[in-house]
Amino acid sequence: FGSAQAGCGMAVARRAAVALILACAGVPADAGDAAVTPLQKVLSLLGDMSSKGKASKHEEEVEFAKFQQFCVGTREATTKSIDEASGHIEQLSADVAKGEADAEELATEISELEASVAQQEAELETATELRAKERADYSSAHKDLSESVDAVERAIAVLKSREADVPASLMQVQDMAGLPREAKAAIRSFLALASGDEDAPKANAYESQSGGIVGMLENLLIKFQDQKLTLEKEEMNGKANFEMLAQKLSDNIKDSKRRTSEKTATKAQKLEDAAVAKGDLSTTQAGKAEDEKKLDDTLTSCQSRSQEFEKNQVLRAEEIKAIEQAMEILGSDEVSGAADEHLPALLQLGSKRGTALVQLRGAESPEDAQKREHLIAFLKGRASSIGSRYLSLLATHAHADPFGKIKQMVKDLIVKLMEEANGEADQKAYCDTELATNKQTRDNKQSEVEELAAGVDKHEAESAQLTQQLAELSDALGELRKEQAEATELRSKDKATNTAAIQDAKTAQVAVERATKVLKDFYGKADEASFIQGSAGIGQEMSEASKEPYTGMQSERGGIVGFLEVILSDFARLETETTTAEDKAQAAYEKFMDESGEDIAVKETESSHKADKKQEVDATTGSLKKELALTQEELSAALEYFEKLKHECVDNGLSYADRVRMREEEIQSLQEALQILDQQDMA
Repeated sequence: FGSAQAGCGMAVARRAAVALILACAGVPADAGDAAVTPLQKVLSLLGDMSSKGKASKHEEEVEFAKFQQFCVGTREATTKSIDEASGHIEQLSADVAKGEADAEELATEISELEASVAQQEAELETATELRAKERADYSSAHKDLSESVDAVERAIAVLKSREADVPASLMQVQDMAGLPREAKAAIRSFLALASGDEDAPKANAYESQSGGIVGMLENLLIKFQDQKLTLEKEEMNGKANFEMLAQKLSDNIKDSKRRTSEKTATKAQKLEDAAVAKGDLSTTQAGKAEDEKKLDDTLTSCQSRSQEFEKNQVLRAEEIKAIEQAMEILGSDEVSGAADEHLPALLQLGSKRGTALVQLRGAESPEDAQKREHLIAFLKGRASSIGSRYLSLLATHAHADPFGKIKQMVKDLIVKLMEEANGEADQKAYCDTELATNKQTRDNKQSEVEELAAGVDKHEAESAQLTQQLAELSDALGELRKEQAEATELRSKDKATNTAAIQDAKTAQVAVERATKVLKDFYGKADEASFIQGSAGIGQEMSEASKEPYTGMQSERGGIVGFLEVILSDFARLETETTTAEDKAQAAYEKFMDESGEDIAVKETESSHKADKKQEVDATTGSLKKELALTQEELSAALEYFEKLKHECVDNGLSYADRVRMREEEIQSLQEALQILDQQDMA
């Protein structure tokens, strides 16, 4: 099938060549073309067609190579953008999931803290109410004890002064709550004795009885004072315990509220970051979808153009092959022999006819000479006005050459100028396209270079800022750890001092209590012996009135015991205050350590994030520098190509418009000269 198709093509080419030769043979040739046969003219035309076809095929190959480069570059850039977008989408999706998970975890922690705050506030309120009740009970009991101490002290003073209001004072003491039964019986006996006749024996018995009552009342006074002191110590301890508990609960509530506020702010920031990441994710996904569509369209367009290029190349190759086959046929003996045999005769016949016409005309007439001069003047004038070398050359030939040859020269010049116009138009289109494309490339690459350089500067500045921030965070962490170490050392010293003071206070209290107990036991036994002797009977009292038993230094013991109780109270207060101060200092230390530890954790996390960010920024900077170097190379290549185009396409003398205008004037002048010659032929 291939051989038949080739044979058919050869036959068609052969018939076309013969027809073209015969057509050219039927056209009379001018004298100037006598040496050129129609076959040679056809071969020349076919040669021009072959050269033009090969040039067009080569131009199409060059243009397709550029387009193919564009396709490859676009595909690589778009694929890279899609890959980067995929990585960003994965990272942003992880950021969104992490932000939402962190926000949910923070919400749970906030709920727990709020529940803890509510519980601690309820505990504080309960403790406050209980403390108020204890304070009221203390005030009531303290008032009763104070009144009892006051009444006993007044009764003792009255008895010792032998005043007349002794019964009234003893009756007031008898009615006090908490008075022992034995004491009440002794007071009643004394009051009964005091209300009898005032004879001498009874007076002695009364005086003896009053001494026992005084001792009993002094014992009661000591007892009431002990109860009052114990009550005051319990109140002091209860108050200190409440204040310590209230301080601890208040600090815990304050710390929980602070942590709740911080976690609420962190939760809001996490949700905001998640929202921003969602927006970036949506934008990145849309950009990726657009890049994927662009890639699909580019691949489709490039594939379609590639298929079209392949078809055109095949067609152009077949066309060139057909032309070359036609030239081979025309150059064969089959065609060239017939042309050599028959076509020259036709040319000679035409030449004879032209010669006969010239002979019939005879010598050039004055009118012809005048027209020749008119033609020469016209050509010289136009040549001078538009600066045309072609018109000047034609005017020179018009002096001696026949009109027929001049006419052919005019036609040839018109054809030549039109071919030049077409060729220059093609060159102009090529230059316009190349210059425009090159300018766009240079502008794009220059913009990319500036943008990449700005990106490099921005990332380098960001890296320097991150470096400074990392240094500041490192200094802050060092300062915090130093403060923690100093606080720990100071707390250890204070704790050792407070522990020693508390232990000393406890030891002193035990010793003072033992000393007080020894004294109280001794004087208590002495009082009981005196009271028993005093209540043995009125008769016995009267008989022993002159001999009072020794009961110890009762007058001095009250002061000693009082001093001991004050000292005991001071040691108890020292223990309580030191314990409270130690607890507060320990709580403050723990709070400081917790806050500073949390601050250190936050700063370490921030430092880690900034270090990762700096590494990412430095990596991006390196990538931008590489891309900047490649883009700068592409810009340099575009500038070099522009310098090459300037030699080919940039006008150094006349502009393209001026050349077109001048050529059109030349063609118009030649057409007018041709009209003059046509008028000469008609004449």
